[in-house]
Amino acid sequence: MKFFEHSAKKVFESEGIKILEGHVVYSPEEAMEVATEFSRPVVLKSQVLVGGRGKAGGIKFADNPGEAFQIANDLLKLEIKGEKVKHLLIEEKANIQREFFLSVSNDRANRTPIIMASAEGGVEIEELAKTSPEKIIRYNVNPLKEFLPYEAREIARKMGVGSELVSKIGDIIWKLYNVYDKYDAEVAEINPLILTDDGLIAADAKLEIENDALFRHQDQVKQNRFKKKDFAFVKLDGDIAVIGNGAGLTLTGMDMVTLFGGKPATFLDIGGGASDESIKKALNLVLNYPPVKVVFLNVLGGITRADDVARGVIAALEDNKWDVNIVTRLTGTNEEEGQRLLEEAGIPYEISLEEAAKKAVAMCEEIKAKEAEAK
Repeated sequence: MKFFEHSAKKVFESEGIKILEGHVVYSPEEAMEVATEFSRPVVLKSQVLVGGRGKAGGIKFADNPGEAFQIANDLLKLEIKGEKVKHLLIEEKANIQREFFLSVSNDRANRTPIIMASAEGGVEIEELAKTSPEKIIRYNVNPLKEFLPYEAREIARKMGVGSELVSKIGDIIWKLYNVYDKYDAEVAEINPLILTDDGLIAADAKLEIENDALFRHQDQVKQNRFKKKDFAFVKLDGDIAVIGNGAGLTLTGMDMVTLFGGKPATFLDIGGGASDESIKKALNLVLNYPPVKVVFLNVLGGITRADDVARGVIAALEDNKWDVNIVTRLTGTNEEEGQRLLEEAGIPYEISLEEAAKKAVAMCEEIKAKEAEAK
């Protein structure tokens, strides 16, 4: 689960990390009102769950309320990497003396948390990682032992900051790690951490909580206005939409399609306990993705019941007004009932994964051949 910046900052502040005063707004009128209350220059920051908003023009400065109104009006029409800007965070414009980068994330290769820190922060941190990787300090934390303040201070010292900042930055590193650990995070990041006349402040905040741990953090879920997605969906460059109930089964379906000469158009995992309604939503999603010519639904019923899958398929096909080319592999829990429902609806199915994948590829090739002839 990704947090909007303003929600992540609330978490950071609750753990003792200083943030700028700010307000969330949903309209240009609100932006002008907030800027009037500040009575000094402000920064307007698009609240999206993707990176690169600064380079995309999603962060702007305003010197007065009228300018804040116009900028907010422009930002709320913006789309950044496919995500529409629906609200803004307005903060006082800080007098920045220096910028730093701090991050705690999962080092999957070493199976430990890793702290990364640099005396250079801001929007160019990714370029810095490529051109001068030695400037980014990396420290793997033993998850079986307590991370102690002296370790955080040592990381700050290695960053090369002045002696007057070692203890202060070390304290923030230690607190950031505690956020990561306490909230079961995948990433807890401050970029940039800024030095101002008022001390060190988190000018930005990034927080992602592991989805499997959300049941332990319901307060944060509610505060972030987060709605869990029904499934994982990734667009690819092929023309056969692959849907499966489980990441492994979906990947296996993609591999089989590729093996027989096809190209997957999607990875869509409906999960292990998918209902007929989620099946319907998944099919409607891929059927509205233009490159898709054939849908390959690969279901091995366990927690997911085959009859629920069949009902979802039937409902989705009834909803759509165009001909749908679908190959369904359906077996497992309640398979007889599911197969009966498909037969009665006139929808073919396969039990064998290999045969279903072959049929999907052959169907796709036939469709492309007919389209070529028509041209």
